[in-house]
Amino acid sequence: MINARAEAFAPASMGNVGCGFDILGLAFEEPGDTVIVEPRDEPGVVIAAIEGDGGRLPRDPAKNSAAVAANSVLNLLGTPHGVSLTLHKNLPLASGLGSSAASAVAAAVAVDALFGMPLTLPQLLPACLDGEAAVSGYHPDNVGPSLLGGITLITGTSINEIRRLPVPDNLHCALVTPCIAVPTSEARAVLPEMVPLTRLVAQTGAVARLVDALYRGDLETVAAAMESDRIIEPARAHLMPLLAEMRAAAKRAGALALVISGAGPTLCAVCDSAPTAQRVAAAMGVLYDEAGIANVPRHTRVSTNGARVIAVT
Repeated sequence: MINARAEAFAPASMGNVGCGFDILGLAFEEPGDTVIVEPRDEPGVVIAAIEGDGGRLPRDPAKNSAAVAANSVLNLLGTPHGVSLTLHKNLPLASGLGSSAASAVAAAVAVDALFGMPLTLPQLLPACLDGEAAVSGYHPDNVGPSLLGGITLITGTSINEIRRLPVPDNLHCALVTPCIAVPTSEARAVLPEMVPLTRLVAQTGAVARLVDALYRGDLETVAAAMESDRIIEPARAHLMPLLAEMRAAAKRAGALALVISGAGPTLCAVCDSAPTAQRVAAAMGVLYDEAGIANVPRHTRVSTNGARVIAVT
């Protein structure tokens, strides 16, 4: 069965979740990317349109994460048909919100829906990783949570190496994205090649503390553990405008902690209620406004469901 049209959404995500560099990820309820696909008699993927990217994303299907993921699903299905793809970018590029992963995930889910949903979300993981690899490398720290939802522990690239962790009921997030780009390649280039053993032990202890606190639903300890990164954040802090000032402003407004979202420059404050998250997001936006830095503040929660089909006709 081939439908006439399918549309899917995939949420933004935060890699690292503070102290868990490359092994933890978290999906936000919003924002996210949307992909619409329609069938073609010819094999392969063509990009009909991309909206919201300011003309920056490649239109070559071999270089676009959404198109690569869509083509990988077609190969998994073994269909002779192709698809025409329209990508609605609601995530800023190079923002620390898993933009390329969301595009890949939304495309994979949409193509699967177009052909009657013969695959499960876990079965779509390799196709999503193929899409992400076209831009940011073959790693599921953003793809995993965007596809599956929740907070994920990532120890490899297969589905049985991605484990969902509990999400505290009172976890709310305040985000602020300054309108500057921090490409992942640049953020990785500043990381240290050698780490002292004492710092490594402290970092692994922070990750263990975070996982334990998630299972106990202890949000204050979750926040403290997330903020205990002593390896990655110090190396990247200079790439984030007003990081120390933003952390202080967020906590004055009621936040429990503030961390860099992925490679940045988006910052994520951990809050214990919706009103607090709203207040913190507003305070962070004001701080950037006063500094003359354009920004987008928002408050959101963890997406427990991940990617979803919006419509099939």
